Amino acid sequence: MKLVKHNHLNSIYPSAFGGLLDRFLQDSFGEMDKRFSPAVDISEDESQFEIQVVVPGMKKQDFKVDLTDGRLTISGERKIEEKKEGKNFHSLESQFGAFSRVFYVPDNVEADKIEAIYEDGILKITLPKAEKKVNKALIEVK
Repeated sequence: MKLVKHNHLNSIYPSAFGGLLDRFLQDSFGEMDKRFSPAVDISEDESQFEIQVVVPGMKKQDFKVDLTDGRLTISGERKIEEKKEGKNFHSLESQFGAFSRVFYVPDNVEADKIEAIYEDGILKITLPKAEKKVNKALIEVK
């Protein structure tokens, strides 16, 4: 007995045709594009912006985070586990491949204090805000 993902086509077409159709669709369209767009959460408080990128199963050296001309680019590649001797995948639903996400950073971010930490499958990037400068002057009336 093997573990198999439920397929609606096999319940409609229980013959071998349903299985062949499913295999054709998986082989034809499942391998077309090795890119994906990971889920991203963005939050803000008084002192910083925070970007969280959900990419489980990666290593911190698999990421590239670059800030150029106000554009923050987060890119990397999540590689599929190589097939091992005697191991066949019956279902592969997690996303893998190359990705790149671009965000425009506000002018009030201190670029030299941006930090990126990868932990528990989440890449967390903190973008500290510059302190508000209060331009205040007492003007003498003559």
